[in-house]
Amino acid sequence: MNFHTRKWVKPEDLNPNGTLFGGSLLRWIDEEAAIYAIVQLGNQRVVTKYISEINFVSASRQGDIIELGITATEFGRTSITLTCEVRNKITRKSILTVEKMVFVNLGEDGLPAPHGRTEIKYVKDQFQDDLASE
Repeated sequence: MNFHTRKWVKPEDLNPNGTLFGGSLLRWIDEEAAIYAIVQLGNQRVVTKYISEINFVSASRQGDIIELGITATEFGRTSITLTCEVRNKITRKSILTVEKMVFVNLGEDGLPAPHGRTEIKYVKDQFQDDLASE
């Protein structure tokens, strides 16, 4: 799993119990997963279609640094399926897992559109492709 984004848990992110508010964490996950899908599919018109069961494994507290890990697990004709884990950056203790997140690639008309991708594209490969096309 590739861990892309790190977040510092601040007072405004806490619930009344003094731990990270799940809604804040889910917002961060949806945004990071959408960015991941956009990069993988090469299209900014991507929407969240489905998020499976969300498993809160442990709490995170103010001052913790957490990291969000996302990996593509399947490429459909118009979709991409991802898995997600959030963990404490320092202790590596899992905070949350999401088994399945599905994003749909949209065309200019706002309808699902084929994306033509079949495998994960890594940043190093994207730079090579960009240099080759110049």
